[in-house]
Amino acid sequence: MKVLIFEPFSGASGDMIISSLLDLGVDESKIADSIAAFNIGIEVAEVEKRGIVAKSIRFIGDAGERSYTELVRLIKDSGLDNDIIKNALSILERIADAESKIHGTEKQRLKFHELGAIDTIGDLVGSCVAFAAINPDTVMSTPIAVGMGYVETEHGILPVPAPATMEILRETSLLIQGGPAHAELLTPTGAAILAHFVQRAVNSLPAMRITATGYGAGSAELPIPNVLRVSLGELDTVTGFATDMVGVLETNVDDVTGEVVGNLVEVLMAEGARDVTVLPALMKKGRFGHVIRVITSAEDIQRMAHIIMKETGTLGVRVMHVQRHIATREKREINLRIKGVERKVSVKIGRDAGGEILNIAAEFEDAKRIAGELKLPLKEVIRMVECEARKNLFLFNAY
Repeated sequence: MKVLIFEPFSGASGDMIISSLLDLGVDESKIADSIAAFNIGIEVAEVEKRGIVAKSIRFIGDAGERSYTELVRLIKDSGLDNDIIKNALSILERIADAESKIHGTEKQRLKFHELGAIDTIGDLVGSCVAFAAINPDTVMSTPIAVGMGYVETEHGILPVPAPATMEILRETSLLIQGGPAHAELLTPTGAAILAHFVQRAVNSLPAMRITATGYGAGSAELPIPNVLRVSLGELDTVTGFATDMVGVLETNVDDVTGEVVGNLVEVLMAEGARDVTVLPALMKKGRFGHVIRVITSAEDIQRMAHIIMKETGTLGVRVMHVQRHIATREKREINLRIKGVERKVSVKIGRDAGGEILNIAAEFEDAKRIAGELKLPLKEVIRMVECEARKNLFLFNAY
């Protein structure tokens, strides 16, 4: 599995992301040709940041203020590849949604000020072209250093991270950390690009073989190198799995009925919990109770803890941040003929990082529906579905 992994130990901005990918090996002409559709040119140079040689990029053209609607029109009418346009507009939408919410302005009325200059078009389109050129199987990021203190903007002096940046981060599973300098290290554009392309946040580099590394320079002079490092490599197929971070929430209750506990499980799953487990337990003073354990995404920890406390009345929820080794999961449909009747059934496929199939399981709700329609035992339908899927294993291996 080809992995692209960012290490934003000194923050990230749009130009740092593009520069790092250029240093990684993306053809400069690909960026230049795409940006030329907007009458914008580029200058790429090598600079030194605290002993590290890194690439830097500068966009040249008309730097006048542009509105959200103007940017959308320019990108849509650019004549670029549809995927480039789609991705660029999606990133722009993240920025516009955040700015609109923070400043209480309709998107159609947004004036992007510093974001509306040529740098925005260059950053959005250039990054999309660079990612397409590399075409990784997955994109990861270690925790992003956001800086600390305050930053001066068109709206006055604001805290770091800037409110728009924080709003963009709120909608993602990206991991952030304060510091290491009194400066704005993560810009809204940098946050939006990483939010769009990064599929998995990790605490540290996974077991992988590095094939190329690039450094993109920022504009700040800091005590540490103001660069963004990106590496291309392959996940260790001996380890065989990618990793991610989840929250494990746990609480003990001894005064909650089974009906309330059962309802809690349904509520948590409906609200997006990854998994919910309830274990019987012998509590203090010989009372019988339950241990409730919930697995959830990192960004949902606080919300899930609030639901547990509200539904059960417990006064405390333990939180553990846990790294998981996870298989790649996909869902496909197969055609199954039972009693002369053909039905479409979904199957879930688990693979390791090398693509090897670990497990094939029938989708429970599909199998249950067919069992009810044909008056067959559920376990028999599940067996037939999984048997048929394994007979067609070569079809899955083609992907």
